Amino acid sequence: MKQLWAPWRLEYIETADDDDGCVFCRAAAADDEDTLVVHRGQHAFVLLNKFPYASGHLMVAPNRHLGDFAALTDEEALEVHRLGERGMVALAETYAPQGYNLGWNLGRIAGAGIVDHVHLHVVPRWAGDTNFMPVLADVKVLPEYLLESRRRLADAWPGRRDKGHAADRDW
Repeated sequence: MKQLWAPWRLEYIETADDDDGCVFCRAAAADDEDTLVVHRGQHAFVLLNKFPYASGHLMVAPNRHLGDFAALTDEEALEVHRLGERGMVALAETYAPQGYNLGWNLGRIAGAGIVDHVHLHVVPRWAGDTNFMPVLADVKVLPEYLLESRRRLADAWPGRRDKGHAADRDW
C-alpha cells in the first residue's frame, strides 16, 4: 500500500470538536494569512476554504454574523456577489479554470457545514478534475499548500493598487 501524506489535515483532526465560535467571524476579525483571507471589502470578505472541493475554492461571507440569507442588506448582497465575481477573475489569472461552481448551501440538509453564517462558494473547475481518490478513499488531492494559494490569489486580486489589472472596476 502506498502512503498519501496530507500533513495539513492534522489541524482539522485535532480541532474538529473545538467550539471557538464562528469560523467566519474569527476570520473577519483576525490576520489575513492565519485565516486564509484573500481580500476584504466594506461589507464582506473572501477567504480560502480550509477543506476545499478543488484548489482555489473560495468563500465569500458578509462581515456581519447572520444565518438567514434573506436578512442580507442590499449592500451586503451586492458586495458578496461582486466579490464572487472578482474572485473568479483572480482564479482565472492564477489557475486558468475552465468553469466554476458558485453556490449557497443554506441549511444543514442542503449541505451547509456552517449554518449560522451565510457564505457563497466559488469553486474553480477543470475538465477531468474528478478522479478516483474521492470515490475510493474519500480523499481529495490538492497540488498546492493553502498559504501559497492564498498568496497567489491575493496577488492576482483585481483592483490591487500595485498592479494594473485589465478587469479593474470601481466596485
